[in-house]
Amino acid sequence: MDADNVWRMKQEGHSGELRLAISSFTFFKDNEYFNKIVDGYTLFGTQLNPQLIYYPTKELRLEAGIFLWKDFGNPELKQIRLTYRATWTKDKHQFILGNIRANLNHGYVEPLFNFERVMLNPLEEGLQYRHLGNRLFLDVWVDWQRQQYRYSNYQEEIAGGLSSSYRLSDDYREWQVKVPFQFTATHHGGQIDTLNKPLQTLFNEAIGLEARRALAGSAVQAFRFNGYVLGFQDHSFAFQLPYKQGRALYLNTTLETRYADVMLSYWRGQRFVAPLGGDLYQSVSRTVADPGFTDKNRQLLFVRLLRDFRIADAAALTVRVEPVYDFNAQLLDFSLGVYLNFRQEWLLGNSGQRVRVGQ
Repeated sequence: MDADNVWRMKQEGHSGELRLAISSFTFFKDNEYFNKIVDGYTLFGTQLNPQLIYYPTKELRLEAGIFLWKDFGNPELKQIRLTYRATWTKDKHQFILGNIRANLNHGYVEPLFNFERVMLNPLEEGLQYRHLGNRLFLDVWVDWQRQQYRYSNYQEEIAGGLSSSYRLSDDYREWQVKVPFQFTATHHGGQIDTLNKPLQTLFNEAIGLEARRALAGSAVQAFRFNGYVLGFQDHSFAFQLPYKQGRALYLNTTLETRYADVMLSYWRGQRFVAPLGGDLYQSVSRTVADPGFTDKNRQLLFVRLLRDFRIADAAALTVRVEPVYDFNAQLLDFSLGVYLNFRQEWLLGNSGQRVRVGQ
């Protein structure tokens, strides 16, 4: 059974149930980068989201709460927001309105969807459809990032996409093989603002092959290969970026061991731009000091060491060490991350089982 189906089973409740849920995420990520594409900086803080959950029916889950974000070294809260999610689950189909299942839940590769969005853009609001089948996983979503009003001095901002994976192999096969297809789109525009600024619409896509084989060794437990071909297109009427289109190749080989996962990744991007994607993979600079710098043919080699420590059913600690070598700049950078996740629900009662006095 895959992780999405396990998550779905944990979220199932009974009609009338009222629950209390607490989610917390404490993060530390140190980017020791000295290149001209992405700045070096540190992300260090914590996010908390207590919620009340109610099941009007077994298939309908309503969640409402408050989201708090505190960066360490800053005496003020970074963000305070109300959260709301309605999830209707019917067999293998799931429809979500409000705060959709965001970031890593989409299942994108990092060049299309930045891992750091977990820390920098933790909430997504809009619509989402998910198909959680034994062979097919499908996630179609829209994130309404910025609402525009009459006479606004800014553009509306919308993001969305599709993330899918189809398993070709049967359950009993030694090799588990999947074919992923992913797509993202971003749009900045609107017709009721006071700006004289052109619309911008950018597309990215990735198609690939994923293969995994479990091994019987006590030290090495599995081998994985993930390979993707990616694309970029600018479909704006007026072009604001240095490139109108681009492509890339992303290859990953992983050994799952009892001590840690060891992952070797190769990236070759040609005029590649992804607004939602990881900073390191871009051909256009996102730095403060060199905003006009471009790297038309970008080549990177990553070595990733990943380890998850299970503290309890509700808590896990993740450690990531990621050195990266830039072939063009002949530069070795690295990042280090430590992340603590906690998520638990408590049953407060069931209104459907209560009987009024006099009945």
